[in-house]
Amino acid sequence: MSKGIIISPDKCTGCRTCELACSFMKHDNFNPKDAAISVLAFDEVGLQVPMTCLQCDDPHCVAVCPVNALEKDENTGVVNHDREKCIGCKMCVSACPFGNMTYSSRLKQVIKCDECGGDPQCVKLCPSGAIVYKELDSSMERRRNIASCFKEAFGEVIR
Repeated sequence: MSKGIIISPDKCTGCRTCELACSFMKHDNFNPKDAAISVLAFDEVGLQVPMTCLQCDDPHCVAVCPVNALEKDENTGVVNHDREKCIGCKMCVSACPFGNMTYSSRLKQVIKCDECGGDPQCVKLCPSGAIVYKELDSSMERRRNIASCFKEAFGEVIR
């Protein structure tokens, strides 16, 4: 089994420290637009949801990359992005079904979570414990966790 980032939206305060930690550690600036994690606000239910790459089992981003700049590490389960190979076509950004990859026009590069090589800074600096890095029970645990939080929060709104 591999380790991965797990999000608990019910614990998120919306402080956005994760975005600042990520952008600073990866790009030496405090700019949430350059972060590989984004906090989405769902005001109608009072929910803040940090979202980052789910490191899919069969990643669409890898499949569409014309220059093989993305590769899934079979040992860690992380989809890594090789900036040297990347041509900036943004096909991977379009292919992500969750919208968890972006392109920074300022940095002229794809922004994608690599879990900081096994030491995710967003986890270390999250003051409420909404983001944790732990052994995964299964490859679907990340998606199930987020889906159950959405179902619980939005179930009342939809009815």
